[in-house]
Amino acid sequence: MGLSRHQLNRATLARQLLLERERLPLINAVRRLVALQAQEPASPYVALWNRLGEFDPAELDAAFHSYALVKAPLMRITLHAVAAEDRAAFHEAMRTTLRAARLDDQRFRSTGLTAADADALTPHLLAFAKRPRRREEIEAMLAGRMGTPPQPGVWWALRTIAPLLHAPTDRPWSFGQVPSFVAAPDAEEPADHAESLQRLVLRYLEGFGPASRRDFAQFALLRQAEVRPAFEGLADMLVELEGPEGELLYDVSGAPRPDGDAPAPPRLMAMWDSVLLAYADRSRIVPAAYRSHVIRRNGDVLPTVLVDGFVCGVWRQVDGGVEVTAFRELPRDAWDEIEREARELLMLLADRDGAVYGRYQHWWTRFSGAQVRVMQQG
Repeated sequence: MGLSRHQLNRATLARQLLLERERLPLINAVRRLVALQAQEPASPYVALWNRLGEFDPAELDAAFHSYALVKAPLMRITLHAVAAEDRAAFHEAMRTTLRAARLDDQRFRSTGLTAADADALTPHLLAFAKRPRRREEIEAMLAGRMGTPPQPGVWWALRTIAPLLHAPTDRPWSFGQVPSFVAAPDAEEPADHAESLQRLVLRYLEGFGPASRRDFAQFALLRQAEVRPAFEGLADMLVELEGPEGELLYDVSGAPRPDGDAPAPPRLMAMWDSVLLAYADRSRIVPAAYRSHVIRRNGDVLPTVLVDGFVCGVWRQVDGGVEVTAFRELPRDAWDEIEREARELLMLLADRDGAVYGRYQHWWTRFSGAQVRVMQQG
């Protein structure tokens, strides 16, 4: 008999520290979670608040400013926060996707440069970015090297394919909407592609398994032709399981797989939280009926509400509190627990951001919920 959808759900929640908040050193927690989605500066903070007991946002500030935790474009060609020791391997594992997405794009090709030209410019870029630089500075430097007016398409490509980090700026969330960039300290260290990809597969299964090859390909945005040999090379280290529809799933031996009825407390998840994006089959956490509500066609993934481990609504910060829109009727005890979570979340946001995710408010005019409540800080 295969694993049920509830068993897969609880396995994901256990590995992603969402069955109960745990007390772990911050960097250890991020490594266990594999990577934190970081398009929105607030999201790593909300993600760790959901997962760690006694989470101190100042500790995350310090980790970013010391570069123990770094922010860079990685899986799915999007910004992630990862432990510094993982960045080089993850970047190398993603190299083919990152390069294809940028160097084959018309925005780069219209500059008349080749992939070899981009590679030749990269050492000069890294030398220039030994200290944090803004986009305007970098574009001017590149134009000087090429002897041309600034060409935005060159920098647009290099900022993703080169080993660059987003440099921390200031409050409220260590990074602002206008980024600065700095060369990664390990930019010169060579990494083997096959080994790096296998390392990412193992880390993914530890943090998100059991999962299929297709799930991993979605998580990383890699082609099946690359994914298959990585799994085959790890055959002796993986166990094979059967999913709810008879599909082949892989896992690491000894990883937690709780019973499907293990208690799962409500959570107010960050925007673009990784658990919503780590699978091709997202039904283990997002019911099919709600997927289009929370994952918009343009790629925005709204801040969601989990009840009994599954998405059942969305939340947003409003004047005076947190507004929760539930897509179905929730029992009173669920609302009581959501209210407790909302009050704790408001404490996190209180001295940081009065309008977190405020520029996405327009999505709330696109759907109506079965229940809408505003939770205020008590």
